[in-house]
Amino acid sequence: MRILIIGPSWVGDMVMAQTLFHVLKQRHPACVIDVLAPEWSRLILERMPQVRQALSFPLGHGALELATRRRIGKSLAGQYDQAILLPNSLKSALVPFFAGIAQRTGWRGELRYGLLNDVRTLDKARYPLMIERFMALGYPAGAELPKPYPRPSLQIETASRDAALAKVRPEPGPPGAGAVPRRRVRRGQALALGALRQGRGNQDSRRLAGVAVRLQKRPCGG
Repeated sequence: MRILIIGPSWVGDMVMAQTLFHVLKQRHPACVIDVLAPEWSRLILERMPQVRQALSFPLGHGALELATRRRIGKSLAGQYDQAILLPNSLKSALVPFFAGIAQRTGWRGELRYGLLNDVRTLDKARYPLMIERFMALGYPAGAELPKPYPRPSLQIETASRDAALAKVRPEPGPPGAGAVPRRRVRRGQALALGALRQGRGNQDSRRLAGVAVRLQKRPCGG
């Protein structure tokens, strides 16, 4: 079974989407999962062992670009048995439709009848959590979600982590400088990696990287 996921446009949602990937692999161990998402998400998706490949989506959040979506859809024709859409926008349903994917699953969202043929109606009281809404799309409509829920877990290679940290790590301090607690270092590493995933030149990314640097420079007890 070959599954195309239309990924979300936000970092936190992309990380939470791994719960759906876990579900799909549990239900269909031999399935292939590809994710069509913004290029910035590639570094996250490459650290999810359930994902075969990340497909770069060139359009910005909110852009219609109907001809481009049609071209991308046609390029994916015949490659997938199911598409699962995590965004609720009408625009996100266009590529799977143009690709002619047999089963196109998603929440009703922006009145996507016709574009989707496996349309789900969201019961927010039943699925209050975002991970529940993502996971539910991996099961038949109305199915109970088994617990405990899978947890997102990124696999980070040491070389890749060190290369990312080298871009934001401060200059070494003088001999005898106070050691930084391991917990603080790990927190700084996580923030630094998050900043790099957001993309260069982004104001929020630079602010996040700055916080990571300050955390690692702060002495014990500070």
